[in-house]
Amino acid sequence: MIEKKMEVKIASGFEARPVALFVQAASQFQSNIYVTVQNKKVNAKSIMGMMSLGVLEGESLLVSASGTDEGEAIEAMEKYLTKSE
Repeated sequence: MIEKKMEVKIASGFEARPVALFVQAASQFQSNIYVTVQNKKVNAKSIMGMMSLGVLEGESLLVSASGTDEGEAIEAMEKYLTKSE
C-alpha cells in the first residue's frame, strides 16, 4: 500500500465535474484507491463518496492505493489533483 498527502489545486474544488473526472481517472486502475480528509475515508471510485467530502482548493488530503498498479494510481491521482485548471 502507498499513501501520499496531496494538496488540491483545482480552482473549483470538488464540484460535480472535477469529481466525475477524478472518479473516472481512479476507475482506470485495478488498485483500491481511497481518499481521506480529516477523519472521513471514501472510495475514490465512488462519485457520491467523493462529492460528500466537499474539498476546496488548497485543502490537503491523503490518497492511498493498494494493488498491482498502486504506484501508477498514486501518480495519476496526484497529477489530476495538482493541475491548475
